[in-house]
Amino acid sequence: MTSSLQSPRGDLTTVELIWIEKRIEHRIRFGRAVHETIIDKRRRVVAFAPGSVFAFVRWAANDFGTVVSRIDIVRAVLPAEPYQTLPYIRPGGVILLRITGWDKVERVLQLIDAIEATGLDPVEAAPDYWRQTHNRLVAGGTPPAYSIEQHQGFLLRKRASS
Repeated sequence: MTSSLQSPRGDLTTVELIWIEKRIEHRIRFGRAVHETIIDKRRRVVAFAPGSVFAFVRWAANDFGTVVSRIDIVRAVLPAEPYQTLPYIRPGGVILLRITGWDKVERVLQLIDAIEATGLDPVEAAPDYWRQTHNRLVAGGTPPAYSIEQHQGFLLRKRASS
């Protein structure tokens, strides 16, 4: 990863990260940034290559407690591909999972931890797994853990379609 004040190339997806102690935190939970620009001690911008997957966690609090908890798992947009707009992500991305509310966000973070515990990088997980997880959580269900067998099936399907 490089660090500079220069703008990244136009085909990258950028994410603005913010940290204000006990008030706001926007951070990347997983993903492989290819560029980073440090704006000041509280803000920086990271950039992702087209097609890469990352998890963006946001929360904000006031004097009475947490007011927003959210996690988005996003695929960086490919050139000329349609995309959804998201706050702090430019130009936007393909939303694989979008969850709000601390209980559900915490569940997604636990699923990410479980994927990492198997030795897999969550960026490599099947996009359909994140979509299924989103749908289950929104419907009030329990998403399954991501298994090595599921990952192997995803890799076989990916190889067969190439």
